[in-house]
Amino acid sequence: MWITSSLQAAKAPTNIALGNFDGVHLGHQQVMAQILCERPAEKGFDQYFFSREAIAALHSGLATTGYSHLSDSHLSDGAITKTDADKATIEPAEPLGQTQAASHTTVVTFSPHPHEYFSGQTRQLLTPVAEKAWQLDQLGVQQLVMLPFDQALANMNPREFVEKILVNGLQAQRISVGSDFHFGKGRSGNAEVLVDIAAEHGIPVIQVPLKHEAGDRISSSRIREALQTGDTDTATRLLGRPYILSGRVVKGQQLGRTLGFPTANLQVPQKKYLPRTGVYRVYVYGIAQSDEPPNEPLNGPLKGVMNIGNRPTVSGQALSVEVHVFNWSGNLYGKPLTVSLEGFLRPEQKFESLNALKAQIQLDCEQARKLFTRS
Repeated sequence: MWITSSLQAAKAPTNIALGNFDGVHLGHQQVMAQILCERPAEKGFDQYFFSREAIAALHSGLATTGYSHLSDSHLSDGAITKTDADKATIEPAEPLGQTQAASHTTVVTFSPHPHEYFSGQTRQLLTPVAEKAWQLDQLGVQQLVMLPFDQALANMNPREFVEKILVNGLQAQRISVGSDFHFGKGRSGNAEVLVDIAAEHGIPVIQVPLKHEAGDRISSSRIREALQTGDTDTATRLLGRPYILSGRVVKGQQLGRTLGFPTANLQVPQKKYLPRTGVYRVYVYGIAQSDEPPNEPLNGPLKGVMNIGNRPTVSGQALSVEVHVFNWSGNLYGKPLTVSLEGFLRPEQKFESLNALKAQIQLDCEQARKLFTRS
């Protein structure tokens, strides 16, 4: 998939799915399906995207290309390409012509998120840029255009945006948006306005109805609310896959070793949205069979528990993400890992002693193992 923040470097002409798409949830996927050559429903994609195989592929891509290669503040033109099922590379930018006959399936979004730009406050994301890019790649999207959201873009009225960005810049042949889409200065444009302006240029616009689950619309806000209450089941249903955390293992206090439950301290991207503090049942991706070369990855994920919190029992201060993997020991420092949230076990709490904490961790592990056997 080609990734760029420059209209000059973008491949054109395009079929465009337009929106913020934080989370790449089932509602977003429905918008994108309208521009894909092979729609998800036609190739059983829902089953794949939900699968552990898909998460393993996502982890491989993130691990190989690096979690910091793509950031919201700076985006280099380049392509992420898979060389085989488990490897991925990023190719540098090359001069691109604008004369290709085939339309490139393209997601057009904004960086930073408009809410972040107008509020001046960092917005935590369900899918930071690198993760979003790999999710889109798995969907079959060919190009991601991250429009720099600055004052010039914020000041564009709807007609200027359509004609400068979509028509002249990206040579749009077809556009797909959610029915609640707004754009242009002061959010003065909506899907109907987009339809009218695009029609003047012979460009069809598909307005995709909002997707609902259990009577409510699927939205990024609803997913955040579910994660903040520890409702991982609802988050999974809305996303179409388990929520994941990816990052690299860094040194922590190493307290877990003294308790008999060694943990990997996972450093996730700064903008990654963290769910409710507490203990989770997780699958862990990216652990090798041993510390010795060739460090071949295991065929499937390992089971474990994860704690997100400030570790009040040991007077912890900074928020940490610590993962304990069942029946495995070794050196993980510097290694990339991905964990998928399979269930919330309990809130974080302060214990009267380290022995009480150790006893509770043992109970957490036993509960997680029982739940894994039922799923």
